[in-house]
Amino acid sequence: MFKNVLLSLVVGAAVLTLAGCGSSETPAATAVSGEINGGGSTSVQKVIDAAGSEFTALNPDVKFTYSGTGSSDGIKGATAGTYSFGCASRDLKAEEKASLTELIFAYDGIAFIVNPANKVTDLTKEQLAKIYMGEITNWSEVGGADAPIVVVSREDGSGTRSATEELVGFAEKLKPDATIKEGNGNVQTTVAGNANSIGYVSLTFVDKTVTPISVGGVKASVENVLNKTYTLSRPFIAMYDATKVDDATMAFLDFIMTPDGQKIVTEEGGITIL
Repeated sequence: MFKNVLLSLVVGAAVLTLAGCGSSETPAATAVSGEINGGGSTSVQKVIDAAGSEFTALNPDVKFTYSGTGSSDGIKGATAGTYSFGCASRDLKAEEKASLTELIFAYDGIAFIVNPANKVTDLTKEQLAKIYMGEITNWSEVGGADAPIVVVSREDGSGTRSATEELVGFAEKLKPDATIKEGNGNVQTTVAGNANSIGYVSLTFVDKTVTPISVGGVKASVENVLNKTYTLSRPFIAMYDATKVDDATMAFLDFIMTPDGQKIVTEEGGITIL
C-alpha cells in the first residue's frame, strides 16, 4: 500500500515538473498577415522599400506596397486612412498633426547637386538662397563658367522642398521660372543631363551621375550630419492614426525600429536613430 502511494506521488511530481518545464518555454512568435499600404515622401522610399522587402521575407503572408507621392500626400493619406501609414521627410505642421501618431525612424541630409562638368564645388547658404530666388543667375557670379544657372526644384507638397526652403531661407520665394520636377530621382536625372543646372535631393539618392556640393565649406555627408557641422538635415517620419492602424502595420513599424531595421536604414544611405 505504502509503495503504491509513494509511486503515485513520484509520478505526480514528475508530471508537474514536466508541465512546469513546458510552460517556461518562449512562445512561438505570432504569424503576421495582411496588407500594408504605405505612401508619402519619395526621400524615404529607398529605406521603406528595402525594409518592406525584408519584412515580407520574414512574413510571407504580408503584402507590402509603398507609393512615393510626396510628404503632404502621405500626411493626408494617413489621416484619412487611405494609407496604412504615411511618411514625411519634414516636420509636420500643427494643423497636420490632428489624430496622427508620429514615429521618427531615421534622419537624412539634403544635398545640393550640380552636373559633374560644373567646376563650382562650394556655395554658402546665402548664395544658394539668392540662386533659388533669382538674384544670382549666372555661374560666373559664384566662381563658375559664364553660363546661365538652370534652377531645378521640387513640386508643391514635397517634404524635401519645404525643408530645403526653410533651412536655406527662400520659403515662398522660389523664382517663377524654376524647373519643377516630381521626386528626387527626376531632379537628379535632370541635373545629370544639364551642365548648367543645380538641384537638391535626399542624401540617400546621390550617385555618381551628379556632384554634391559643399555648403559653407562643409561636405554633404552622413558623418557631417551626425556631428552637426552640416546643417541641412531633417527627420524621416512615419505616421498613423492609432484608431485605424492594423496589427500588420504596427508590426512593420516596430520592425523598422529594431537593430535589423535600423541596419537597413544605414544600408540605404539614411542616418540611424540608434
